[in-house]
Amino acid sequence: MPLSHPLIKGEISPRAYQETIFVKSKDKNTLVILPTGLGKTYIGILLSAYTIQTLKKKVLVLAPTKPLAEQHLKSFSEVLNIDRERFSLLTGTVSPSKRDELYKESIIVIATPQVIENDILNAKINLDEFGLIIFDEAHRATGDYAYTYIAEKSISKNIRILALTASPASNREKMQDIIKNLGIDNIEIRNEYSPDVKPYIQNIDISWVSVKLPDEFLEIKKMLELLLRKEVKILKELGFVSSQEVTKKQILDTVVKINNKIKEVPIQEKSIYYGALKSQAKALKIYHALELLETQGLSPLISYFKRMREGKSRSSIELLSEKTLMKIITIADKLNQEGLEHPKLSKLYEIVIKEVKAGKNIIVFSHYRDTTMRIVNELKKFEGIKVERFVGQASKKGDDGLSQKKQKEIIENFRLGGFNVLVATSVGEEGLDIPEVDMVILFEPVPSEIRTIQRRGRTARKRSGEVVILMAEKTRDEGYYWASKKKERQMKNTVMELKRDFKKSDQMIMAEKGQSKLKDFLEMPEIIADDREDKKLLKILSENSILKLNRLEVGDYILSNRVGIERKSSNDFIESLIKGTLFPQILSLSNIFEVPILIVEGEDIYSIRNMDKKSIRGAIISAMVDFRTRVVFTKNSVETANFLVEISLREQKEKDRMPAIRGDKKIMSLNEKQLFVVQGLPDVSSVLSRRLLRKFGSVLGVFNADELELKEVEGVGDIKAKKIREVIDSKYEEI
Repeated sequence: MPLSHPLIKGEISPRAYQETIFVKSKDKNTLVILPTGLGKTYIGILLSAYTIQTLKKKVLVLAPTKPLAEQHLKSFSEVLNIDRERFSLLTGTVSPSKRDELYKESIIVIATPQVIENDILNAKINLDEFGLIIFDEAHRATGDYAYTYIAEKSISKNIRILALTASPASNREKMQDIIKNLGIDNIEIRNEYSPDVKPYIQNIDISWVSVKLPDEFLEIKKMLELLLRKEVKILKELGFVSSQEVTKKQILDTVVKINNKIKEVPIQEKSIYYGALKSQAKALKIYHALELLETQGLSPLISYFKRMREGKSRSSIELLSEKTLMKIITIADKLNQEGLEHPKLSKLYEIVIKEVKAGKNIIVFSHYRDTTMRIVNELKKFEGIKVERFVGQASKKGDDGLSQKKQKEIIENFRLGGFNVLVATSVGEEGLDIPEVDMVILFEPVPSEIRTIQRRGRTARKRSGEVVILMAEKTRDEGYYWASKKKERQMKNTVMELKRDFKKSDQMIMAEKGQSKLKDFLEMPEIIADDREDKKLLKILSENSILKLNRLEVGDYILSNRVGIERKSSNDFIESLIKGTLFPQILSLSNIFEVPILIVEGEDIYSIRNMDKKSIRGAIISAMVDFRTRVVFTKNSVETANFLVEISLREQKEKDRMPAIRGDKKIMSLNEKQLFVVQGLPDVSSVLSRRLLRKFGSVLGVFNADELELKEVEGVGDIKAKKIREVIDSKYEEI
């Protein structure tokens, strides 16, 4: 039955399931899981109209990419009866000053999450004005992704949350993370079998085409597997893997185990485990080579070996010098020159030619850019096929990426029928308004259930469609296909289990929401931080202080008008010491702040590199003695934050010590001014300037001393005395 709403253009006729989900999500933070093309965005639009009209609050719509944010702006502005000027699109290209203005004027803000995260940290956005936040592609709300932080701030202010996704996660733990991070109180899931959705589902004919690898490929495969077993055997003997049969993930996971072992064992045993790291790196490279051979063919494999040679890492050099690998490269080059291709390629061309002749438009997905280039170049040779390549923005050697502007042009041209085949990498899976197609061809299966669902969702939105999956028999193709199917089943089961159990978790979440935190009752200090500082630390500080972000010329944190902080990770400390940038930074800090502090955060600095411990100690002593800078060591960002907050609290007890940005040098005492002037002489350090002033009693006394008198001071020899007198005595000439 058509309905009307003052904020929606014309009459609206939501589908039964959309209306049901809207009613539920109006009163509870809701995760909506709907197959692609069934109107998740429309539910968000209905809830936005309700929030603006009834609650008199603003709406924030978040999308992970700029093109997807632009797509939402188009969808919302076409349906909602709101002046276009009251919508704003905020991405990294919009300046902070312009964002201030847009926050004030807009009713609906559509943005990428990183912008909002920064503006929350910098107190530029007032979340109290918002009644609804929509998180599109909500499966991203895990770990340190900006969605997690934004949701945390929103939950504390009781802002309604609507989370949208077609494919959350198969892993129960990850799914629980998404629910917890977004403060979800209710799950609304529909699939193609749901009674209220089934009438709107178009049929998808899914088939897979199997091919056999040629004997020549199998010969190379066998040699690569021998190389892999050799490296895995080393990892197994040291206890880092339990079997010779390993997955890529298991190889990747050994890095942490090996590094932990290196920290534990005596120095004389470390070389064994450094060797294990090398074996791990080689095993990973061989595994990737096998994957390329089995799923892509000889040309991508040869390109990979070429990149390895250009990269010049130690593991690559050792691997490339192996007789077996040298033989593999020779055989692969010869076969490639003879024109031997992966059998999936000829099968793909056959399918595309046939279906284009039948009038269909097609998207071909491939995981690798090298393969997409090869497919496009070959398809261009066939009559009637108009093909375009669609890849991400990043450029690689010999392969320029596509700007977002160019991506949009290609999609629009595809929509208008300018070409009939689009060959895409993963950039075509999520976040772009790619039109519906008749057929999707997957050049290789992917082991991710999320990516599989997104690829499949490019067809059968308004009419039936086909999905064809190409697989090489008895290869990783088959393993990835069945892994994806299994994960998709697990995902559906996991979500349904969580939905059934949700009453209990609902009560727990609501209980947590009702609890006040200790920080709500504390007076918090003010801290000025450089906006380039570590996000994790800034988030902790934002919970325990009034945090203000600015671009600081000197230091990383200002805690009062006396205290300035330079923070370095242990690795950064050693790097800056080697590069010679450490002492200039400390000098600037000590010149501007009365109490300069250097915080070194992380692992023991003496264990990072094979650097002379005496040199490291000398640098620390010089920082403290020569530059009067306190040096503090912390284990992690939490401990660093505790130091910063507690120092700020102590300093700001005195009301005249509030922090302020100091672009200029601080007002110095007479003693400091005298030292500063003398330090301007050639090769005169802070230590030597004190010796000179003690010897001659004043700046004038230093300047009047001749070379013989200067040489009486410890640390001044013939050359230094001559340089000092030259600066003092030489006539100034205008340049």
